[in-house]
Amino acid sequence: MVAPEHTQFHTSPMAKSLFRGKAASFFSDGVLFVGGIMVAFLLVWGVWSMASPGTSSPSPNFERVVSDPSVSDGIDSSECAVEGLGVNMRLDPPEPTFYDDPKTSYKIGTLVKNWDEKRKEWLKLHPSFVAGAAERILMLTGSQPTPCKNPIGDHLLLRFFKNKVDYCRIHGYDIFYNNVLLQPKMFTFWAKLPVVRAAMMSHPEAEWIWWVDSDAAFTDMEFKLPLERYRNHNLVVHGWSNLIYDEKSWTGLNAGVFLIRNCQWSLDFMEVWASMGPQTPDYEKWGKTLTSTFKDKIFPESDDQSGLVYLLLKEKDKWGDKIYLEAEYYFEGYWEEIAETLHNISSKYLEMEKGVNTLRRRHAEKVSESYAEQREPYLKQAGNGRYSWRRPFITHFTGCQPCSGKHNDMYSGQSCWNSMQKVLNFADNQVLRNFGFVHPDLLDSSTVSPLPFNYPA
Repeated sequence: MVAPEHTQFHTSPMAKSLFRGKAASFFSDGVLFVGGIMVAFLLVWGVWSMASPGTSSPSPNFERVVSDPSVSDGIDSSECAVEGLGVNMRLDPPEPTFYDDPKTSYKIGTLVKNWDEKRKEWLKLHPSFVAGAAERILMLTGSQPTPCKNPIGDHLLLRFFKNKVDYCRIHGYDIFYNNVLLQPKMFTFWAKLPVVRAAMMSHPEAEWIWWVDSDAAFTDMEFKLPLERYRNHNLVVHGWSNLIYDEKSWTGLNAGVFLIRNCQWSLDFMEVWASMGPQTPDYEKWGKTLTSTFKDKIFPESDDQSGLVYLLLKEKDKWGDKIYLEAEYYFEGYWEEIAETLHNISSKYLEMEKGVNTLRRRHAEKVSESYAEQREPYLKQAGNGRYSWRRPFITHFTGCQPCSGKHNDMYSGQSCWNSMQKVLNFADNQVLRNFGFVHPDLLDSSTVSPLPFNYPA
């Protein structure tokens, strides 16, 4: 703090001689008066300087000494938690909602009416959840309730789950992992639908429910779903219209990853979709119908994916307008066409970052999304999907069966395992970078190296 100049308060020698004699008493009183004013001014000025951080030097001082380590800038370190301005998870007003209706059910097979109005009423009673509600996502995933038969299956599922947790933490999404059959008769492929239905009822604050299979991994931790693109749709799946409508293939879409809006349309649609499942008396009949409809379907059971393609094919006028077939990017991508491209993709991103200082800058994980926006202009030439050098959004290990180990005979178990390591470590490197580390070898999950400053300059 710089002391104020006192020159204006000094008296010249000529002036002193004029006040000698009879004026001596007056002069001394004046000095005391002026001195009092000066002390008061210094006190007020000092307090104002300390209370106004904007007057300090703009350059940060990394060597500032704090005399009392328990107190820093007026904040007591023992009480450093600051109440946020987000949602209020303690407020649940006494006014009745649909939760107080004994007829409310979380199960597939029980109809729900006026769900959109019920959600709006709930949000009205919980106003802190209104802000951002249109983009609020709840991610769902899960696995079987018993241990995996594959000796490394549980380890693999843990790593796949960690991958999803990392992605949700970076983007501020909630996630629910289910490992029980909510409706035991709805097993295998169909077990996900009861989870989605229950999640809609238990999370009225969420606009979107995002199911991601346990064997799918996020491989671009920065990319976010382009929700604006889906504003007029209620269900988003990775699919191709020509394979569905022209070739009538049951692989015209993949039902292992889908985004569904939390609304009445979705509840109605899932009831129709689930009517082909094993909990109904028509299960075997639906198996025969789907097998005869799709000539490339190789197993006789009715499954959720074939059922979804069937509804698009046979009831397009009823449901098709609200279902978005996403084919412009890897909403989920086949692992075998992705795994071997990761080394080249990593090289391209490192080359990009060498030329852009802001993309190399160390930063807090909480602000990672801003760096994704900065990167986007440099990815315009990368393309999307197959043959692109943009990071694939989600890599799906269809056919590998990490829990049971009963992989498709088209490829070996070792190729599945090696590709899983590559993919999971490729994604993990994007996370670890915010913590200052990296896997130098994508086939070595246990070894990391510290990153030098300004990497990869």
